[in-house]
Amino acid sequence: MSTTENRGTVRRGVRGVRALLALGAVGAFTLAGMGTAQAQGTGAVAGATGQGGGARADAPGETRYPASVTAAQALRTELSRRDGAGVRARVVCYRTHVADFGWLGTACNGAPAGSAGYHKAVEAVEIATSDTGGVCANAHLADHGWQGTHCAGNGASVTVGTTGQSRRMEALWIQVGTGPLAAQGHVQDIGWTATQYGNPVVVGTTGQHRRLEAISVWV
Repeated sequence: MSTTENRGTVRRGVRGVRALLALGAVGAFTLAGMGTAQAQGTGAVAGATGQGGGARADAPGETRYPASVTAAQALRTELSRRDGAGVRARVVCYRTHVADFGWLGTACNGAPAGSAGYHKAVEAVEIATSDTGGVCANAHLADHGWQGTHCAGNGASVTVGTTGQSRRMEALWIQVGTGPLAAQGHVQDIGWTATQYGNPVVVGTTGQHRRLEAISVWV
């Protein structure tokens, strides 16, 4: 499939995602479940800067939390801080389940989450947002392809990928209901890829058997 055809397939999936967001879909799905694929791999690197990779983008306001804190819990903490300061509460928090480590600490607002520098695969991602109209995500998995789109409303978390299957994630697709979105991925043998701006965004690779090792997301 050509890159042009793949983009068309993803755009068709976007219409369904917007419908899910309009319905206010909330909550995560069972990790072991495999949904219907929304897009097919093309072998493209999303925003790759070439072998050796690039630098991670600066993200003012980034914060981190320990592994015991879920994405939704971290989001609530971020909101309480911003409410007190009178700041608009557009926030994203996320965490990764990494091979041999399990769930790692939660990151917010552009902080890196994953195993950059440890050569371990991201296997699942949990994301929660506020003031975005909800969030949808899809994971491209080894030996499976695109898993299927899952959504959550403001303040709730959505989880994509697998745990307990030793199955690497190769690419991550994210869309929010309204407003801007940006993301970066750390990819095996490439490093940090160029920042992807838009709505939706995709980080990682398909068709190259490269593990996604870390992510950074901001809204």
